[in-house]
Amino acid sequence: MAEELTDHWANIRRLPAGAARGGAHGPLALGGRLDEVVEVYRRIPSGRLVVLGRPGSGKSILTTRFVLDYVASRSGGDPVPVIFGIGAWDPTAITFRDWLTAQLIRDHPGLAGAAAPGGPSLAAALVEAGRVLPVLDGFDEIAGGLHRPALEALNATTLPLLLTSRPAEYATAVAETDVLTSAAAVELTDLTLDDLADYLPRTTRKARGGDVATTGWHPVLSALRERPRGREAEQLAAVLTTPLMVTLARAVYSDTPGRDPASLLDIHRFAGPGEVEDHLLETFTATAYRLRPEHRPDGAPRRGVDPERAQYWLGYLAHHLTRLDTPDLEWWRLGSGVRRPARVLVTALLTCVVVGVVDCVVGLLFDTLRFQIAEGLTTGFLSGLISALAYWLLVAGRNTEVPPSGMRVRVFGRAGAASGRRARGRMVLGLLCGLVFGLGYGFQHGVLKGLLRGTGPLGMLSFGLYDAVFFGFVFTLGGGAALGLLAFLETPLDIRSAVNPVGLLRTNRRTVVAQFLVWVPAFGLLAGVGSSLAVRPLSVLLGPLVWGPGASVKLGLISGLCVAIGYVFALSAWGQWVVFCRIWLPLTGRLPWAVVAFLEDAYQRGVLRQAGAVYQFRHARLQDHLARTYRARRAAAPTR
Repeated sequence: MAEELTDHWANIRRLPAGAARGGAHGPLALGGRLDEVVEVYRRIPSGRLVVLGRPGSGKSILTTRFVLDYVASRSGGDPVPVIFGIGAWDPTAITFRDWLTAQLIRDHPGLAGAAAPGGPSLAAALVEAGRVLPVLDGFDEIAGGLHRPALEALNATTLPLLLTSRPAEYATAVAETDVLTSAAAVELTDLTLDDLADYLPRTTRKARGGDVATTGWHPVLSALRERPRGREAEQLAAVLTTPLMVTLARAVYSDTPGRDPASLLDIHRFAGPGEVEDHLLETFTATAYRLRPEHRPDGAPRRGVDPERAQYWLGYLAHHLTRLDTPDLEWWRLGSGVRRPARVLVTALLTCVVVGVVDCVVGLLFDTLRFQIAEGLTTGFLSGLISALAYWLLVAGRNTEVPPSGMRVRVFGRAGAASGRRARGRMVLGLLCGLVFGLGYGFQHGVLKGLLRGTGPLGMLSFGLYDAVFFGFVFTLGGGAALGLLAFLETPLDIRSAVNPVGLLRTNRRTVVAQFLVWVPAFGLLAGVGSSLAVRPLSVLLGPLVWGPGASVKLGLISGLCVAIGYVFALSAWGQWVVFCRIWLPLTGRLPWAVVAFLEDAYQRGVLRQAGAVYQFRHARLQDHLARTYRARRAAAPTR
């Protein structure tokens, strides 16, 4: 490790002033294996360690191993190690301690409560007391222009920590400012030929005939050992130096019958190490989806997936993650890969169609087919318009997405400050949307009524204005109260504590059903009862209004159903999943129709992995390769 990337050993050893002249300030012995990472860390008195490694060298695996081993050997007074993806930190917008606190609260909402009345949150108290050991993965993933302020901010603290990074990005940041204060640095070394010889032959079958101890890897290993200066040996040896590439080589050649690893030595096929790596990445995906009779872990037969189609869909997902600059494949964010105007249009269009059909079908219980078709068309259009407005104001306009939420039943007691603010904001939006919808719905309702009664243009206009004021009043009150109630009942889910993505999706689906069951009667009662109560005072102001109990029942039932549908599609995570992942993205060919089954199948085949509530690609290099292939395919498509 270059000394310029490590602080003075006297600082790392936490020696007092003057002790450095005593001779006990030399370098510490920090070499070791992966399973010794905690032991190496505990040798450092400052508790600050930088782990450097090139892509695929196993930095993220090391952080996971560190946390598990540290917790297993932790004493009562030691801090708790927590992995943070530091690539999401903007040091110019938030301090390091505040960012740690915010990340803890995001991942563990239970820590948002105050440690003492009027005091800081539990998360803030834990950070300030040094009860959290930050394991910061991916310093190199911070935007290039923020490397220097990030390192300066870390140097402004004395918190023990473990930081991982690619060497070049960390060296550049050090050159611009300084090393990480009091931090030692180690670098993950390449795998050696002895490592390969100990591992690869044990991953495949013994050769048939001849020496039963030999395998298909022995000729390859012999070539690497006996002809190390040969071109074919040099380029393959350069590839098989990281755990990622060795794992891919095993998947492609050891786990797949009929493949000969000696083909990796073909210099006519592979002109350099880069082509070998691309071959392993490309072949790994095709190998994972090779057509063969298989069964899922539950015993059910696995449906075959065309490798080319699977690679295209995985490429779209990888491209989506690259655009979002995150490794986490979150099902509730898949729709955010669609451009914002298209997101608004698709949400509004689906709401328009479904609401129009529901209005027409349910309304036939009360009115003629001719009237209900006209009303359904108008109601669907207005509902789509209101959904677009609400969706833009709360979601697309902020360039965000609807996160999964839960439901809590709080009839008595005080709501939290965040819940109160959210409820007030949603109530204002409900009032606005209710007013716009009520005016539009009332005007078309009155005009249709006048048309069916055979009145002239002036009569239809009068009916339209009367009903616009009437329905505007009713829907304004109903929309504000109902949307405020739902916001009051919502609570963020502890997403990081979810067992798996499918479980979180099902949980949110149940939440949406519960919200639907709250919305329909709440809004229906407000609209139905409110319309009955509003007839008398509005008759004094506008003149006689023809309104009976049947009209109130119809208004309450249809408005409750239709407005609830609009809410689900536009303002719930599961509704957005249905709009984009079950309809729009499959319709445009970017994802399969059975998205959940495809993701679960990719996980079982080893292409994806699960990290709590999210999926991730097996490795960042695989994600980058699939995204690059997808973009190249799209760029070449118009010329075909």
